Amino acid sequence: MQAKSPKIFLSAGEASGEHYGALLLEELKARCPDATFFGMGGQRMADLGCKLIVPSHEMAVMGITEVLRHLPRIYRNFRKLRHAIRTHPPDVAVLIDFPDIHLKLAKEFHALGIPVIFFVSPQLWAWKKHRIKLVQQFVTRMLVIFPFEQPFYRQNGVQADYVGHPLADMDQPAISRKEFAAEAGLEPALTWVALLPGSRAKEIRMNLPEMLSAASLLHARRPTTQFVLPFAATLTGAQRQMTRDLITEHAPRLPLALVDDARPALFHARAAIVASGTATVEAALIGNPFVVVYRVSPITYAIAKRVVHVPHVAMVNLVADKRLVPELIQDDFTATSIVQQLEPLLTEGEPRQSMLDGLRAVGDTLRQGRGTSQSAIARVASITLETLGLPAQG
Repeated sequence: MQAKSPKIFLSAGEASGEHYGALLLEELKARCPDATFFGMGGQRMADLGCKLIVPSHEMAVMGITEVLRHLPRIYRNFRKLRHAIRTHPPDVAVLIDFPDIHLKLAKEFHALGIPVIFFVSPQLWAWKKHRIKLVQQFVTRMLVIFPFEQPFYRQNGVQADYVGHPLADMDQPAISRKEFAAEAGLEPALTWVALLPGSRAKEIRMNLPEMLSAASLLHARRPTTQFVLPFAATLTGAQRQMTRDLITEHAPRLPLALVDDARPALFHARAAIVASGTATVEAALIGNPFVVVYRVSPITYAIAKRVVHVPHVAMVNLVADKRLVPELIQDDFTATSIVQQLEPLLTEGEPRQSMLDGLRAVGDTLRQGRGTSQSAIARVASITLETLGLPAQG
């Protein structure tokens, strides 16, 4: 039987994973108050008592050229993590998403005989399928958040469980439109469009200027439109300032509010322009019609075209198994195209209603099929405690 004061390594590298990490930390602390936590994450995890060996923003880079430029820093931080786990081995490791780093850490833990729980699957079914060998070798339990992922892993000999999507368990924001408007400096009677350019600095630099151009074009056509842009929780002060500078450069007169929480922004906005990623699932579950956009460096895109084999880019479309929301990727990502796709979603009619119906069906899919009434985070906590040999009630 495992001691009742376990040491848990908890690691998340990006905004969505850090959010899940904070929720999981709360759940585990409630069930096992004597547990201690260390690893990688953001401020929310630190505030809840996780000792950060490396802040997540130090590792969250994207794209081939970006990674190459920051390789010295990435390896320096990886060595810090490796030293910490070798010096003070935990009883279990919970690694959330972020496969480029976490699969390497999983190998380290495996060598030390430490069980590894991987929460939020790498998208091996889309690309880098050769990495399944790493999962087979080094991951004890794979906990997936999309229903089609469980059979993929089980067919490849991996102990995988569909726990559900954490965002599907969240209540709709309680803040009223009037209250949110007062906090954000928006006019309640006007139409709001949310802009979500991504959670990493490179994503913001690549996506935000064209989104602002689209917003300016839309505002010229619809002067009663206002815009709201939520900051990702993992952005540093410098990255927030970079975002403000881009707004000043590309759309200085645009009626745009900057806020700290995406959920009420999506809940109260009429529609949204969303960079491909977890935010598209969040928008779908909240029920906000949106257009998916994304742009990477030409080199990264050329390589991705050769190795990624999925019919859709947006996870919402993959779950729906059809092109439910428009995808404007790379050269198709233009201000004019965004406005063409977005305008029909702002008024009552078949395009808007059809998308709302489809988003509701996606939400139903993500809320069903787990075989348990536990929330996704509660299920992950239970499996973590089971792995430690502790009671998993909760």
